[in-house]
Amino acid sequence: MNAPAQPSPPPGTYRFVVGSAAEAVTTIQRRLGSTARVLSVQAEPRPGLARWWRAPRFVVVAELPAPPLRAVPPDRTLLPKPTPENPLGEPRLAVMLRRAGFSDRLLGRLEALPGWRSATEQPLQQALVEMGREIHTTVGVRPPRPLPARAAFFGPPGAGCTTALCKWLSREVFTRAATGQVWKVEFDRPNPAPALGVFCEALGVPLEHYTPGSSVVDRGFLLVDLPGLPPSGSPAAAALAGFFEREQIDGRVLVLNAAYDAGSLRAACARGREFGATHLVLSHLDEVPHWGRLWEFLLEGELSPLFLSSGPALTGEIETEVIGAVLRRTLPGS
Repeated sequence: MNAPAQPSPPPGTYRFVVGSAAEAVTTIQRRLGSTARVLSVQAEPRPGLARWWRAPRFVVVAELPAPPLRAVPPDRTLLPKPTPENPLGEPRLAVMLRRAGFSDRLLGRLEALPGWRSATEQPLQQALVEMGREIHTTVGVRPPRPLPARAAFFGPPGAGCTTALCKWLSREVFTRAATGQVWKVEFDRPNPAPALGVFCEALGVPLEHYTPGSSVVDRGFLLVDLPGLPPSGSPAAAALAGFFEREQIDGRVLVLNAAYDAGSLRAACARGREFGATHLVLSHLDEVPHWGRLWEFLLEGELSPLFLSSGPALTGEIETEVIGAVLRRTLPGS
């Protein structure tokens, strides 16, 4: 006659006193089963002279976790009920991200990530951490693209291209002790930037007003300051494209004013891609209350983020760890 099966112990924390590691393993598996895990091991205190002649004993604390919940097919029953504040009945994670500025388009992309469903079933803080990891993984798939030695800064009028160039120039000179030169290009359109000449002189960096055939230093960087993006199909657009090819400007940094609305930023990105933009600078971050909408341009675009820029100063106020900075502002604790 078979002995009745012993009831399984309830989930929780258990304490055992054993004489060896082997005894601990045997005891834990017999009493708690194979799913238990050891939390801590400490030597049992022995008073007086007993510690010299008695074999050592160990206090082991083990945990028996609760059994996993039965998987439920993904359907609307897993979602919160619609409310006036959440009319779509979305998970709390989606509601929080939407309030942080994430667009519907970007939320759709996040919902397609492998960890989305498990994140929605976790406490909100843990879900934010999980989403941060997913975003880091997504971005990590794209190898970093260093800025080539010859690089131009261009973008729509008002984006702060000259300021962005100066910030990068000061970083190259002060942080990397790099040497090089700057070109100021106008074509048939004015490119007023009186502070650029003064700034280059203060840094000891040669500034040359570009004309076809302008000299280039043999070593070091060449940074190019350009006028605002020209209209599509215009003679100025053809001149800009020809300039990039003729002077072998392989680094083409598109500067966007992050305070502009999403539609304007998308249009500017499309214009930048027409001229072979390779990198992205987002400026005026001090004027942007919700950084979540920036993810659309960091995750979906093929441009490599170069830095974030805040304030009008020609030095400092840049953040080169772009993904980490935006994560900290949009997914706290990630």
